[in-house]
Amino acid sequence: MKSLTTDSFFNGSIQVKQNRSGYRFSMDAVLLAWYADPNPDDTILDLGTGCGIIPMILAYRHPEVNIYGIEVQSELANIANLNITENGMEDQITILWKDMKTLKHEDISGPVDLAISNPPFRKSTSGRINPNQQRAIARHEIKTTLNDVIETARRMLKTSGRLVMIYPATRMTDVLTQMRTSGIEPKSIRMVHSAKNTEGKMILVEGKKGGHSGLKIGSPLIIYQENGSYSDEVEKIFKP
Repeated sequence: MKSLTTDSFFNGSIQVKQNRSGYRFSMDAVLLAWYADPNPDDTILDLGTGCGIIPMILAYRHPEVNIYGIEVQSELANIANLNITENGMEDQITILWKDMKTLKHEDISGPVDLAISNPPFRKSTSGRINPNQQRAIARHEIKTTLNDVIETARRMLKTSGRLVMIYPATRMTDVLTQMRTSGIEPKSIRMVHSAKNTEGKMILVEGKKGGHSGLKIGSPLIIYQENGSYSDEVEKIFKP
């Protein structure tokens, strides 16, 4: 395994190992874990778990939930398993090294209540592909496409189960169209802005399998205040 760094979260309550030079999680993952807002006793499926950061945040904040993290890259799956073990979260989190396109109910505990994903968001034909293969696969639709993520969620969710994603605002139409095509009705969206007077760069979107039409647009989520510090809402997200 390549050289790893260790970062602490929630005042040291979670220790996160990551590749020094490979793919590293970003603010997107932290926002998604907060926005997902699971119910007590939910079974959760994280599609493209990377180093396992989203399951760890959810397990820390919601001790009753049960989480499966799916990762197609073996090295990232190994790092995720190491993180789960070193943080003592084996009773709540299971990491599977698997291509989500082949995932079946029997691989986990059956249909799930909540699917979450911070998926690759750049089309394989768009932009410069990162020379680091791990980063390239995590960011570009090389091994996993938006359609793969949403179709896997549809297959694995219970009826009325939720799919929650974070995705670039420029591809919002793609997300909403694919959700509806797959029988997951978009129910809520929040735009994510770096600052108050900047355009929205990302969206947090929630859909319900078999849900009725009716989409709510939430208030904008602002990351930074004018002085460069985190907004009050983001400060809360990072607090234990």
